[in-house]
Amino acid sequence: MNLRDLDQKRWVALACPTRGLEFDERTLDLIDLDRDGRIRAPELIAACEWAGARLKDWQPLLRGDARLSPDSLADTDEGRALAEELQRTLAVTGHAALADIGLDEIRERQSHLAAERHNGDGIVPVAGMEDAGDRALAQRIGEAMGTVADAGGEPGIDETRIKAFFEQASALLAWHREGEAEAGCAGRRAAAMAVQAVHDKVEDFFARCRLASYDLSAAATLNATDPEQLKAHATGLLSLEAGVLRQMPIAPVSPGAALPLDDRANPAWRGALATLREQALSADFGDSLDERDWLALKDEVRACREWLRRQPSGPVAAIGVDVVAALAAAQPGGHLDEVRARLLKQVEDDRAAAPRHAALNDLEKLLLLQRGLLRLARNFVSFEDFYEGRGAVFQAGTLFVDGRACELTVDVADPARHAPVAGLAKAYLAYCECVRLNQKRTIVAVVSAGDVDFLFVGRNGLFYDRDGHDWDARIVKVIENPISVGQAFLSPYKKLVRLVEDQVAKRAAASDSTQQGRMGHLAGRIATADQPATAAAVAPTVPVGAPGALGAAGTTGTGAAGLPGLGVPGRRVDVGTVAAIGVALGSISTVIVGVFGRFVDLGWWIPLAVLGIVLSISGPSMLIAWLKLRQRSLGPILDASGWAINNRMKLSTKLGTALTKRPRPVAHAVRLSAPGHRPLAGGPAGHPPSGPRPAGDAAG
Repeated sequence: MNLRDLDQKRWVALACPTRGLEFDERTLDLIDLDRDGRIRAPELIAACEWAGARLKDWQPLLRGDARLSPDSLADTDEGRALAEELQRTLAVTGHAALADIGLDEIRERQSHLAAERHNGDGIVPVAGMEDAGDRALAQRIGEAMGTVADAGGEPGIDETRIKAFFEQASALLAWHREGEAEAGCAGRRAAAMAVQAVHDKVEDFFARCRLASYDLSAAATLNATDPEQLKAHATGLLSLEAGVLRQMPIAPVSPGAALPLDDRANPAWRGALATLREQALSADFGDSLDERDWLALKDEVRACREWLRRQPSGPVAAIGVDVVAALAAAQPGGHLDEVRARLLKQVEDDRAAAPRHAALNDLEKLLLLQRGLLRLARNFVSFEDFYEGRGAVFQAGTLFVDGRACELTVDVADPARHAPVAGLAKAYLAYCECVRLNQKRTIVAVVSAGDVDFLFVGRNGLFYDRDGHDWDARIVKVIENPISVGQAFLSPYKKLVRLVEDQVAKRAAASDSTQQGRMGHLAGRIATADQPATAAAVAPTVPVGAPGALGAAGTTGTGAAGLPGLGVPGRRVDVGTVAAIGVALGSISTVIVGVFGRFVDLGWWIPLAVLGIVLSISGPSMLIAWLKLRQRSLGPILDASGWAINNRMKLSTKLGTALTKRPRPVAHAVRLSAPGHRPLAGGPAGHPPSGPRPAGDAAG
């Protein structure tokens, strides 16, 4: 309750994400006031103070109780309002006999409120309106302005949409009345619209005709578009609505021509010209319209055309003025004011239920905070649960791999972005891809005990999450760092052994390849032993001294295998080579004896000499490991996961051993000294009786 007074420089963390934690997400969302997916220190302080202002008994909060009692609520306005809503919720859900409330009763009440007609969200469902006329108008409003889902998921309309619809409808009706009365458009509106539809194209036609009268040679150019433009469309599908056809003159251009209103006009504009003839001209008007008649017609509908240009735009105008006028005519007095007031009244009635919803939501928030606020604070401010071994909220579970259990595992959303920052932790990290049924997740495990000789990419293990579910785990990435000084002590010797093994393997492979070649050559000679000429031809190609070479006399008698014609005599010994080998062995033995003699002369200093030799080999790697282990910390791993760690959070050797557990010796375990013997059933613990093992038994 006094968290605000704690200097934030002493906090372990200053922010954490709301996802990827082993914590109730609904509680985290209620604490996250700005809904940005992160909880910062001020939001945690606000949650503590909010809960403290509504509780007078903090013991349930300290215990993390999952049920809230009215006796725990403070004697304030907020506390009394929550107590009243608590009793009302128990009564409505049929649990009036209970002395406290839990999340089940609250969630049941919330589901009922969401399905009610007035649920406090200020949205009126269209289907829930009782009056058929209001329902039809609300449906029109939804079609024009769009609907919004209420708390129950039903499409509805709110105050903003209602007001916008009626404002646009009023402007549209006022414009309509102006045209009928003041602009003189009564009965001429259709004519004005017909003139407006072809105005620009007819003006273009008469302008072209005037130019053709001025210059007869220009008539052909003005009469149509470039033929090359039409050629590009000749092989495609043509339509009278296509732009290229509508861009052509409305009729053939000639000096002083009249505008034809029949089939002589451009097919793309014949429909509009037919409407002009029907709506704007008299029934006995001819088949053509000259420029003088066109100017007279424009003057006749000029005022009405000006009125049409002022037509309001928007979604309501798109419905059509006739439809809106019909809606108004269906209301008393021909006005929409009354129905507008009724719809807004329903919105106000819905909002009147908001306090009940707010009190119920506050009751849910208080119960969730009572259950988990202290745990969150301990995992945010001090990381007490982590250091006490109770399992921190960022620990995803336990990874079993290579004979150990890694308890420090963290969920990772993007390993590629996580690894560069997490690598600064100076810890040995194993990124694992975990699969369970159709689910997949990635974790990173800190390996802080044991050796890493058999930890490699592709190694399989088993991951248990905090709920006890098992996942198949596979190592996909490893960041290597020292695990312990002891491991660093043995590291040079292990590297030496690996180098020796590699060299021995290479020598063995080379020797095997040589022997295979020799065996192949020998097999070839054996296969051709019955062909003396071939054997004699092949024999000179074998180097002197090699297996199968000729003897000193060059004879080709019966070989070692007793085959005729196969010359495999004994090898010739080079005395000089034997002498050189003897001298080399003598020199080596002299050096060894000299070094051993000097070593024996040290007397009581022999242990220090051995220690010095060992330190000269293992010392550098141990020093490097010790320096890195001093820098090993948890901070970069959590920073890469979205936390704002305010402390180094060092992982000491003792803590690392506790976080990565190796198997302990089993009590009363029996070691089998002979593979053919085993303890008999009923024998004394720890004393394996003798006797042969029955055939077919598995080794235990």
